[in-house]
Amino acid sequence: MNPSTAPHTSRAASLAAGAILTTLSLIFSYVEALFPLSLAVPGIKLGLANIVVVLALYTAGKRTAFLVNLLRILLAGLLFGNAFSILYSLAGGLLSFAAMCLLKRTGWFSILGISMAGGVFHNLGQLTVAALAVSSFGLFYYFPVLLFAGMATGILIGIVAVLVLQKLPVLR
Repeated sequence: MNPSTAPHTSRAASLAAGAILTTLSLIFSYVEALFPLSLAVPGIKLGLANIVVVLALYTAGKRTAFLVNLLRILLAGLLFGNAFSILYSLAGGLLSFAAMCLLKRTGWFSILGISMAGGVFHNLGQLTVAALAVSSFGLFYYFPVLLFAGMATGILIGIVAVLVLQKLPVLR
């Protein structure tokens, strides 16, 4: 291979990988929209698309993971939601992503711990937007329920991410 074309090849491969990850996360969002998790607790979702975000964070880097997360939120909101769903998802997704990046940077947490924190902060971001939208911080009484739900779903997402990383060594 000609060394002068190597940077272009890596950029093209990186762009293709980002597009594939974004598409995969969008497919997971669509599947979750088709089969909503109906628990006794309103507003709880597994967040299947976050598997891809966690995988991207650990394999493609935080820039690619951020773009995958942002594009998935915007596209899923436009295709399967509305302006409010985009706003709630952006608040949750961006706060969650920031928390995961900060915790990952410390080196003190496993993928499961980082994913669990992502689930908790996602719920906190969405709850904050909801409280601001209705001008009532009384909604934060619901946070303990969302805290445990975020921990549970975050752990599940983390377990799947770990299993995928173990099964697909090419991602490491």
